[in-house]
Amino acid sequence: MLEPFAPALRQIGPQQQIAIAEAAVRHIAQLYAMEAVIRGSSPDIRLAARKEHSLPIVAAFKPWFEKQLSMISSGSTLAEDIRYALNHWQRLTRFLEDRRLELDTNPVENAIRPVCLTRKNALFARHEVGAENWALLASIVAICKLNDVNPAAYIAETLETIIDGHLHSRIEDFMPWRFRKTSSQPQSGCG
Repeated sequence: MLEPFAPALRQIGPQQQIAIAEAAVRHIAQLYAMEAVIRGSSPDIRLAARKEHSLPIVAAFKPWFEKQLSMISSGSTLAEDIRYALNHWQRLTRFLEDRRLELDTNPVENAIRPVCLTRKNALFARHEVGAENWALLASIVAICKLNDVNPAAYIAETLETIIDGHLHSRIEDFMPWRFRKTSSQPQSGCG
C-alpha cells in the first residue's frame, strides 16, 4: 500500500535521521535505567524485572527499527546501524533470557582492561622471553585478583604443589577460580 510512496519516504533528511537516532538512544536509555535499578539484585530478581519491564521495551523496539529502516535511505550510516542491530537481534536481547548476563559487555571489558594493558606493556621488555614471562605473571596476578585470591599465596602454594609432584592431569584443580578462598585471607605473622 505504501510502495508508491517508498521513494519519497526514503528522502528523509539529516534532521529527521538525527531525530530517529535520538529516539533510539532514548529507548536504549530506558533499558539502562532498568538495569541500574536491578543492579546488585539476585539473578532471579533481575530476570523477573527484565521480563516485566525490559521485555516490552525490546518487543516494541524491533518493529520500530524495521519501520524506521523502511523510511530512510538504505545507504545511510543510520540504515547500516539499524541493519546491524536487527541482524544481531538475538545476541543483543539475550540478556532477557539469561539472568547472569549484563546488558552490555562493559563490566567484563573494565575487568580485563588492566590485564590487557599490562600484557601490552610487556611488549616493551628488552627480551622476548622476559616479555612473555612478564605477561604470563601479570595475567596470573590479574586472574587471582578477579577471583578474590591472594596472588602471592596462590603462586607459592601452586609452585609447592608442582614440586611435590602434583599430577599434571589434575592441573584444573589449581586454577585461581578453584583455589581455596582461605588462602586469600591475610596471614598473621609468626613472631
